[in-house]
Amino acid sequence: MSELPPLHAAHWAYLTGVLIILLAMAWRANVVGPAMLATFAVAWAWTGQPLRAVSAVFGASWAAAQSLFNIFLIIALMTALLSAMRAVGADVSMVTPLRRVMRSGRVAFVLLAGVTYVISLFFWPTPAISLVGAVLLPAAIEAGLPPLAAAMVLAVAGQGMALSADVVIGVAPGLSARAAGVDPQAVALRAWGLSSLTGGVALAWIYLRTRRHLRRPSAQWLHLWQGRVDEIVEGQIEEEIDESPHPAGNRAPWLVACSVWVVFAALIVLMALPHLLGQQPVLQGAGAGRLLGGSAGLLLMLVTAADGRRQGMRPYLDRIGDHLTEGFVFAFRTMGCVLPVAGFFFIGSADTAGSILDVPPAAPTPGLLFDLVRHAQQYLPDSPWAVALGMLGVGILTGIDGSGFSGLPLTGALAGAVAPGTGLDPAALAALAQMGAVWTGGGTLIAWSSLMVVAGVARVPVLAIVRGLVGPVLLGLLLATVVTVGWR
Repeated sequence: MSELPPLHAAHWAYLTGVLIILLAMAWRANVVGPAMLATFAVAWAWTGQPLRAVSAVFGASWAAAQSLFNIFLIIALMTALLSAMRAVGADVSMVTPLRRVMRSGRVAFVLLAGVTYVISLFFWPTPAISLVGAVLLPAAIEAGLPPLAAAMVLAVAGQGMALSADVVIGVAPGLSARAAGVDPQAVALRAWGLSSLTGGVALAWIYLRTRRHLRRPSAQWLHLWQGRVDEIVEGQIEEEIDESPHPAGNRAPWLVACSVWVVFAALIVLMALPHLLGQQPVLQGAGAGRLLGGSAGLLLMLVTAADGRRQGMRPYLDRIGDHLTEGFVFAFRTMGCVLPVAGFFFIGSADTAGSILDVPPAAPTPGLLFDLVRHAQQYLPDSPWAVALGMLGVGILTGIDGSGFSGLPLTGALAGAVAPGTGLDPAALAALAQMGAVWTGGGTLIAWSSLMVVAGVARVPVLAIVRGLVGPVLLGLLLATVVTVGWR
């Protein structure tokens, strides 16, 4: 093992900031203030210059904004499209065919989880969840599934189960296996089993906890979800809702709904077909998200043209701007507070710390988080149970930065190093650490991750989703650890 880097005062400031933020989250308090103060403290400890530390507070949020703005943009465009569809009544028409299938909240729960998982296996969950959310989520809400429960289902099935296994695209098991010196297929198979166990436990817990909140199917739930989000989340529905269709002038909402269906179906086919044919996928990850966002923008113009309440080119252009403004307002109102928090964790990564701390090109860039993890690994005992729990904990720590993938080379190398002395399979240990990293940073346990996409699609506060998922996901990960040690 290579020589450990010395710990600097900035490492301890960073560790203290992490603990304070986690404690604040446990108290269900807003963590923006502690994150900004922690960023200032870390920057001052590293640079020794208070003015540079003040600049780093802005630089951290700016770095987070640059990294996460594509997510904000997708949320804004999808929200704008939904706003335009609601204006012409196409939202109701779009979900009508699914009413025969989603006859209850229970059916909606199962169908939403299954479809999200299957589609997310073929391409990354961020665009998958946006597509599923746009097509199926309104029908699920109308069937009586509460928005918060729907958001947790989307996160567990897509950001958790599908992304942590990654058996189709193979990025995560490939990174873990190369670092551990084992066969990627072995890691992928182990990861698939552990992710299925973790997700099954989490979904069962979520269902048992929310089943008493399932409601009888009614169009009022859809109208409330679209127009009065906060009251839906809190369950404070007190007045009657007019279930009459939205005005659509002389245009047919069915035409708009069918157009959106066709475009989304074409996107799914375009992204999934190369996998089914055994070819290299044309689009994945960021490319798929860009395609989705561009399609939503073009659909926005098409749907707005079907709004018969205003005639003429100028009103048409104004309506497009209004819908897009509504989308951006919603995206930043819901997700804006995440930027300072994400910025603090970005300062712990060597990839982004340089720009935040304004480190000169020739100077070394700190990797505060990974340095701390490497120092902690020497204290892991030889007991298989302690090693497995330690590997899970290391994975969770590396996922705190909101990536989920950046720490896999470290966890894979650690799995290959500690496995021989414990009798555990290094592929199994690498897969277990991969579970901790991806379930955390991939978008189920922290707010400054792709979980923002789920929150934006489901239109619920992102921290509410985190609070709801902590217990189910951690229980699932602990059971995955038991299986890793017991099934050798």
